[in-house]
Amino acid sequence: MPLATTDSPLLLLPGLWHGSWCWSEVVAELAGAGRASVAVDMAGHGLQARREPRWYTRRSYDPEAVATEVSPVADVHLDDAAELLTAQMRLVGGGAPVTVVAHSASGIVLTRVAQETPELLARAVYLTAFMPASGVPPATYNGIPEAGEYRLGPLFTGDPAVTGALRLDLATEDPAYREAFREVMYHDVAPDLADAAMGLLTPDAPVGITLGTTTLTANGFGSVPRTYITCSRDVALRPAVQDRFIAEADAAFPHNPTSVADLPSSHSPFLSMPRELASVLRDLG
Repeated sequence: MPLATTDSPLLLLPGLWHGSWCWSEVVAELAGAGRASVAVDMAGHGLQARREPRWYTRRSYDPEAVATEVSPVADVHLDDAAELLTAQMRLVGGGAPVTVVAHSASGIVLTRVAQETPELLARAVYLTAFMPASGVPPATYNGIPEAGEYRLGPLFTGDPAVTGALRLDLATEDPAYREAFREVMYHDVAPDLADAAMGLLTPDAPVGITLGTTTLTANGFGSVPRTYITCSRDVALRPAVQDRFIAEADAAFPHNPTSVADLPSSHSPFLSMPRELASVLRDLG
């Protein structure tokens, strides 16, 4: 099938702890369908993580260090993540608009970029992602009634105000901890694939990315075509919260309603159903 040159390139942005690697099967499926795409790392993640925290690579496990060591990405904030994404978009698009697909908390970064540089976006796509309303801290949505039990919260190690990170204790040998994380993020992913993915995660996600807010305007974020891909089996970001994001955006910018697609997936459809996800993304402008 020839390359769909009339479509903007897809730039795939992973969420917290994940790197560009998580999109590999989706990129392959898109290539087979003739749609150009590239996966990148978010600031503080993957190859942008600088180095692993010391506690993670020590030969002997030190729970005190896990809980207290300041993260090497503690100084990464939403402004930094938005600046990097903007540079990636300019590179991939050659100055022309691109379609950005943001997963989970990287939606916070996409929203900031959509507000600041809407001319670089052909479409903003939120894959079971945070799409916070104007001026609302993203963490607010973890405590709303629609969110139910926040199952990721108990899995964080240490105080983010001390470590500067939302830290996963991926060095632990506690099978219950690892199983709890798998159930939240990958419950419909084959166990061996889920284990492989966990081995590639960056243990520290910069908390500063999740603390930033963005004031949204009609000429900024409100002017960008947007699509929300809901995941109806997601227990990390509940479907009711996903629906809340859509409703708030449409109420704020009714002239530019959100188009919606749905996948019967967990929080990680790029692993559990890459072909189906690619099929949705293939046809986006």
